[in-house]
Amino acid sequence: MIPYFTLLPEAVATVRAETKLAILEQLAARFAAVYDLDRTNVLERIEERERLGSTGFGRGFAIPHAHIEGLNRPVAAFLRLESAVDFEAVDSMPVDLVFGLLSPETAGASHLHALAAISRAVRDDRMHEALVRAPHAEALYGLLCNVDDRDAA
Repeated sequence: MIPYFTLLPEAVATVRAETKLAILEQLAARFAAVYDLDRTNVLERIEERERLGSTGFGRGFAIPHAHIEGLNRPVAAFLRLESAVDFEAVDSMPVDLVFGLLSPETAGASHLHALAAISRAVRDDRMHEALVRAPHAEALYGLLCNVDDRDAA
């Protein structure tokens, strides 16, 4: 999964959020802090994409994503929620794992490849269980970085 985007250890965390908006705000704040991006711009772009339809794709996962001017490569952040939150997912199930992706404004295929790689990885029941049970952010990061190459898009 990692060849398609940058995921830094500081971009992985367990957080408390009570609403979908709170999740998106925390995601934007993490992207801003870790990748030196404008938090307001990131939040606006992610919310803009969410208005087109929820990125909660089911089975407890959401993949909020957007295109951001000034990036030269896709970057990611991962949030595990302390408790599941309604995210208006396609299966109506609450979300407890959020994988955010930001790509350059001009990214077409690379954005889609990154989304496909994330989607394949998080659809796996064993991966979901491992992410939920991981004891800390370092363990989460290790799980996310050690996805088999067979899962690459």
